[in-house]
Amino acid sequence: MDRSAFLALTAAAATVPGFALAQTPPSLTQVRVASAPDEDILGALWAQQSGIFRRYGLDVHVQPMNSGAAVGAAVVGGSVDIGKSSLVSLITAHTRGIPLVLIASAGEYNAKAPVVGMLVKKGSPIKTARDLDGKTLSVPSLNDQFSIAIKAWMDQHGGDSSTVKFVELPNSSVPQAIEDGRIDAASIGNPILSAALDSGKVQLIGHTFDAIAPRFILACYFTTSDYARKNRDVVERFAKAVAESGAYCNAHQDATVELLSSFTKVSPQTIRHMTRTTIGTILDPRLIQPVIDAAAKYKAIPAAFDARDMIAPYLRT
Repeated sequence: MDRSAFLALTAAAATVPGFALAQTPPSLTQVRVASAPDEDILGALWAQQSGIFRRYGLDVHVQPMNSGAAVGAAVVGGSVDIGKSSLVSLITAHTRGIPLVLIASAGEYNAKAPVVGMLVKKGSPIKTARDLDGKTLSVPSLNDQFSIAIKAWMDQHGGDSSTVKFVELPNSSVPQAIEDGRIDAASIGNPILSAALDSGKVQLIGHTFDAIAPRFILACYFTTSDYARKNRDVVERFAKAVAESGAYCNAHQDATVELLSSFTKVSPQTIRHMTRTTIGTILDPRLIQPVIDAAAKYKAIPAAFDARDMIAPYLRT
């Protein structure tokens, strides 16, 4: 175990506020859940609103946090029972020995309904992956899922990812940075992607996440290995509830617009217009392995490993 990484994450957890909860009925088990305001938390939100969690004997409270890092700190520190974060962040944590386990899929990437795209300025001479050689691109964080996917996409489509200069920039700042010429291109996801294309100031040249796999898990619910071991029944009920909820959300997207808008603060109009993320329904290691392999290939982690190692033992398939 990487002791320094674990201690740093635990120390950060001390600054994360806990929940202020109403009394839980004795027939239900209280579960505290946290997530950044992303669409792929919808499975938990709908299960909470619709009563699915209560049918499974759970009193679940979902709290928004500013980032996946804050969520991870809260889970490790014990102020949150279950978190939701991007898969690459959880893969990185695993390689550093931080004792977290995956318990359910939160969101999937599906090439048939892409929610991430590579943008350049409208009228730019950049049309292909090869045209990006030597250019400056932005990513939210170096070695994150966006940077891994960009490298894979470029190399698969005739470019040379080793020539690209990456700078860190929040996705919300990308459209203006492209328009101003501060960066040449960037890969971003919805809802920012949809809003940027609607502005008419940028254009799409490809779907970078397709280079990882046609379908893979983007984000997962997770907890500490200790919590998973001591609360197997709760974890199994939670996993079944969010899977049931996710299936409903995927089949009834219109029904979830207002709920998602309330949690993410994205306007209902934007949500109705954009391509929606596929909500996760199955924690299949075959949908995790391509991300691990790509992360290893592009040196975001030291080496590849079996995806099943990340999953709570009693949930492995």
